[in-house]
Amino acid sequence: MKVIPIETGYFKLDGGAMFGVIPKSIWQKMIPADENNLCSWTMRCLLVDTGDQRILIDTGLGDKQDERFFSHYFLHGNATLMSSLHDAGYEPVDITDVILTHFHFDHVGGAVKKNENGSLSPAFPNAKYWTTKKHYDWAFEPNARERASFLKENFVPLKDLGVFHYVPEEQGHQWNNHIRIRISNGHTESMMLPEIRVNDKVTLVYAADLIPSAHHVGLPYIMGYDIRPLVTLEEKTSFLTEIANKGYYLFLEHDKDTECISIKLDAKGRPEVDKKMSLAELLALS
Repeated sequence: MKVIPIETGYFKLDGGAMFGVIPKSIWQKMIPADENNLCSWTMRCLLVDTGDQRILIDTGLGDKQDERFFSHYFLHGNATLMSSLHDAGYEPVDITDVILTHFHFDHVGGAVKKNENGSLSPAFPNAKYWTTKKHYDWAFEPNARERASFLKENFVPLKDLGVFHYVPEEQGHQWNNHIRIRISNGHTESMMLPEIRVNDKVTLVYAADLIPSAHHVGLPYIMGYDIRPLVTLEEKTSFLTEIANKGYYLFLEHDKDTECISIKLDAKGRPEVDKKMSLAELLALS
């Protein structure tokens, strides 16, 4: 099996929104903000090549929105979804499956492309796209809090074209021989966290927006975007405790500087970052 990080570029989000109730005097020591209180984050996807399947987890922001939309997020960096796939030795036609953790625009924007005639089509023409029915319904009729994050052009065309497939909403569903799907409901309804058994020594969990960065491992560090922060708190507590006890690793979607981390528990049983490493370094250890 191959697991390959796919960088899709950087964007900026408000530091206060990213850290919720944590004061700036604390979080700015971890990640500096610019003069507009914006911090730089990555949109890191993951390619899992099992030999039989070539699975892309999340698709970044994409490039089909207009200039006004992109101007709010100060895109920077040279990497794109397609350039990173190409650099890894893959083309869009090679992807057999796309797992979309959830439909916020920075996770699903690259799933659909705009053609020269203005029509929309799947960016990966041979792929099955995966979500849960509960999340699709949630995003299709969004609440006022998330409406700006759920852009229908990013996911409705996939439903209309019949390429969406639903993952059962049971916790720990065995999706294939290598991947189980965890479900989280604090950040948004029915967000999927793929758990990948890479080999006998490494199990890697794609943490999506439950743990967007290494800076969010501390239990109170919960994004202001989360629809149910107290649910996130409960989920983080049990999730990170399990990750520490089982010796699993987390793959981080939004941490600009760190791809993977391991977790340990302190003397009071609270989770904290144990080691930071690149995915290549982690695989070399195994």
